[in-house]
Amino acid sequence: MAKTASQTNPLNVTRMASGTFIEDTTAVAYAITCGFTPRYVKVANETSGDWYEWFEGMADAEAIKTIAAGTRAIITTLGITPSASGFTIGLDLDVNVVNEQISWIALG
Repeated sequence: MAKTASQTNPLNVTRMASGTFIEDTTAVAYAITCGFTPRYVKVANETSGDWYEWFEGMADAEAIKTIAAGTRAIITTLGITPSASGFTIGLDLDVNVVNEQISWIALG
């Protein structure tokens, strides 16, 4: 006899994924698969100290970008774009840089 089981997470359970990468060829938009649609994403360039964040409700490719020197701005292109199973890190040349370590965290 076969059994069928299913699992659902309560709406108040936060899902989290994180990771790092170093692109060593050509900087490109980088697709991350984390298994859920994120509600918050932060991407940091560990080498330069520059980073950006995307919050649920912001448009695709937008982000709040902070430069290590303290300058903060909302960008409307080359930011973070969520998807059904992850997000894409845009080709912002302050954050997504060849041969520099990029770290990210996504909450869903």
